[in-house]
Amino acid sequence: MTSNNDEYVPSPTGWVRDQVEKVTAAGTTDVVGIQGMKVVLITMRGAKSGKIRKVPVMRVEQDGVYAAFASLGGAPQNPVWYHNLKADPKVTLQDGDVTGEYIAREIDGAEYDEWWVRGVDAYPPYADYKTKTTRKIPIFLLDAVK
Repeated sequence: MTSNNDEYVPSPTGWVRDQVEKVTAAGTTDVVGIQGMKVVLITMRGAKSGKIRKVPVMRVEQDGVYAAFASLGGAPQNPVWYHNLKADPKVTLQDGDVTGEYIAREIDGAEYDEWWVRGVDAYPPYADYKTKTTRKIPIFLLDAVK
C-alpha cells in the first residue's frame, strides 16, 4: 500500500502528460522526443505537494552524468520542476529502458560553462532560449547514486 505522498500527479501541461503516458505504456523513452531529439524522464517529488512528479527533459549526458536544463523555452521564470529539485534533489532518471537513482545539484562557474556547450550541442534551441530571457538558465547535474 502506498501513502498519499507516493501518489503520482500528472502534469497540468498537456505535452508533458502525453509524453509521460507514452513512456509509461512503452517502458522506454525511445518512443518520445522533442523536435526529433532524445529525452530522458525524471521522476521527482513535488516541492509543495510532496507528490510524485514526472517530466521529460532533453537528453544531455557525458560519461554517465546527466544534465537537466531548467530552460522553460526561455521564459522569464524557472519551470516548476526547478523548485522540486531544489527542495528534494533525489530523483529517478529513465534513459531508454534503463532507470537509475540520481542526486541533482545545481552548477555554476566553469562547470556551468562546460555543460552549457554540451547542452547546446545536444539541443541547439537552448542557444535561442538564452537570448529570450534575462535569467541565467539553471543547469542541474544528475550524479548516479552508487
